[in-house]
Amino acid sequence: MFRPSRAAPAPAEGGADLDDGTSIRTPPTRVVALVTVAATVVTVVLGAVTETAVLLIGLLVFLPAFASALCTPRQTTFVSAWVSIVVIVPVALSTEQLADRVTLALFALGFGALAVYGSWLRITREGTLVRLRSTAAAMQRQILRPLPLLTDDVLVDGVYEPVQQDKLVGGDIYDVAATPWGTRVLIGDVQGKGLPAIGMAIDVVGAFREAAHREPTVTALVDALEAAVVRHNGYAEQRGEPERFVTAVVLGVDTGAETQLVTCGHIPPYLLHDGTVTAVGGGTEHAPLGLADLVDEPRTVSWFPFPAGATLLLCTDGLTEARSPAGTFYPLETRLAGHVDITAGRLTHALVDDVHAYTEGAQQDDLAVLAVRRSPQRTASPSIAKISAGG
Repeated sequence: MFRPSRAAPAPAEGGADLDDGTSIRTPPTRVVALVTVAATVVTVVLGAVTETAVLLIGLLVFLPAFASALCTPRQTTFVSAWVSIVVIVPVALSTEQLADRVTLALFALGFGALAVYGSWLRITREGTLVRLRSTAAAMQRQILRPLPLLTDDVLVDGVYEPVQQDKLVGGDIYDVAATPWGTRVLIGDVQGKGLPAIGMAIDVVGAFREAAHREPTVTALVDALEAAVVRHNGYAEQRGEPERFVTAVVLGVDTGAETQLVTCGHIPPYLLHDGTVTAVGGGTEHAPLGLADLVDEPRTVSWFPFPAGATLLLCTDGLTEARSPAGTFYPLETRLAGHVDITAGRLTHALVDDVHAYTEGAQQDDLAVLAVRRSPQRTASPSIAKISAGG
């Protein structure tokens, strides 16, 4: 079972609370009041010293505009009211330069009202974005399980980064299932980007979670994923959308010394063991999911040794096709050679940090990296989610 998440922290003082309990961070009210009063005092003092009070006080008219960009509507209303009072009081106390003072007072009232409306409009839009991002975060937790994950056979850790940072879910997928026949691991990459790719990702992950506990063989599991992709493409054709394929790797790990592998047009895994890096499953690749009808050969399972203490590195092309500013591809196998003796979590994070440095932060595609570590240890750490064979 997964450990429950911690309770959300209380919103910071001055935050704008939304109807669903989330909050938009804004400056504390006492800070807004202090800055407003301080700006007024400085302006009045400078105006008295330089004998340009009307001119300098006029600059306070723009203070609510700054407040509207940072503060809540209530805070902006306070700033606007304060500035209006500071500007209007001299009109009532003096008749000198009356026309200028009246004009300034009208500007203060008008700009203040516009600032309050602008603040309300900003908070409304930011609230919509916060709610959408909260929904996307909840969707991601349903589609992609938080890592690391532990079964009786393996520990799986990794990093997932969609190329569009405003989206928490992209076209890369992964999942882990503990079944009566051992642990099944999936990593894949949906063709294309955007919402249609996410829709395909949801269908493939859902099919994997259902079929992994139903199908006793890895090939039957892959056939179920193929059927899910074909079915999704049928619905997409009815909507006038293009068909898509999915590259994928499916692993079957049990208590035996060897592991099952089916590669569907995807990057083969790398085995890290005893200081060496070896690509496994080379030459046994099959057609991507959704394209099985284009070839005559059925998908078959490859077997390879996966000893205790070894680590399998699974990734998507967001890692292998990352390019430096000079246009050269990221040399994954060479870089892996320097990370063969570290933990699964450190391995994936080290690779992601390394590829960011290699590309100088220019991410071209969704990025998913999984490290599957075989270990004889049977007990879960309290900080790691344990998946039981019941799902």
